[in-house]
Amino acid sequence: MNENTPLKKPEWIKIKLQGNQNSNTVEKTIENYHLNTVCSEANCPNKMECFAARTATFMILGKNCTRNCKFCNVTTKKPEEVNPYEPQEVAFAVQKLGLKHAVVTSVDRDDLPDYGAKHFYKVASEIKKINPNTTVELLIPDMHGMHEHLNTIFEAKPDIINHNVEVVPEVFDEICPQSNMTWSLEVLRYAKEKGFITKSGMMVGFGETEQQVVKLMKMLRDVDCDILTIGQYLQPSRKHTPVREYVTPEQFDRYKEIGLELGFKHVASAPFVRSSYHAEMLHE
Repeated sequence: MNENTPLKKPEWIKIKLQGNQNSNTVEKTIENYHLNTVCSEANCPNKMECFAARTATFMILGKNCTRNCKFCNVTTKKPEEVNPYEPQEVAFAVQKLGLKHAVVTSVDRDDLPDYGAKHFYKVASEIKKINPNTTVELLIPDMHGMHEHLNTIFEAKPDIINHNVEVVPEVFDEICPQSNMTWSLEVLRYAKEKGFITKSGMMVGFGETEQQVVKLMKMLRDVDCDILTIGQYLQPSRKHTPVREYVTPEQFDRYKEIGLELGFKHVASAPFVRSSYHAEMLHE
């Protein structure tokens, strides 16, 4: 088989579409407050399930990314102007949806002097101000591993600092050519040093071996990462890296077992698991 020929999807990877009145409420709230979600921009397979549960992951700092990762469906174009009203708009949307746990992520903004750190601080602070009983999880970019920008974000006192290592080191440079694994691990190490609950996620299906996945798990445990998510990579379009393997549910279960043995407090490992999937339950 030609390596560019798409693999046939197995039965366990087929998505059952679902929606209800909550889905309409989420979509209208996002539209009314002029917000972006990673659910839509990244074409997440769990979008309808999460919307039906009246939740979403907010994506701040526009919808155009300055990096061009080979797995990601988010648009790579000239970045948009930062919306100064976005912190309040996100906070009001959290209130409207009645979220007990709010997850906020962003595109990479390597064009900004602080890579968007101050805006993250403002968004998290505003959510806590308007929704004092809501916990906040920030899924942040690597900030080039710079402590001064991480400290700015940390001042908002989020409940969880999440940063994805994305893929095993052996394919990292190919899949994430503008990123740096050292920066990513430093984000998690430094966040833990500052006393935060830390979380990271990886995708499988790029042809990696179990040994390589376990190696990355151990690297995350070396920086005392608390929570790990592992999910199947799904090719967003033909211009993205093709899926090289559909990992079986049994192998995902094995990864969970290994992760727990290595000392993670919680491991979510299944084909459709994503960084913010069932985030409230993982936090609890």
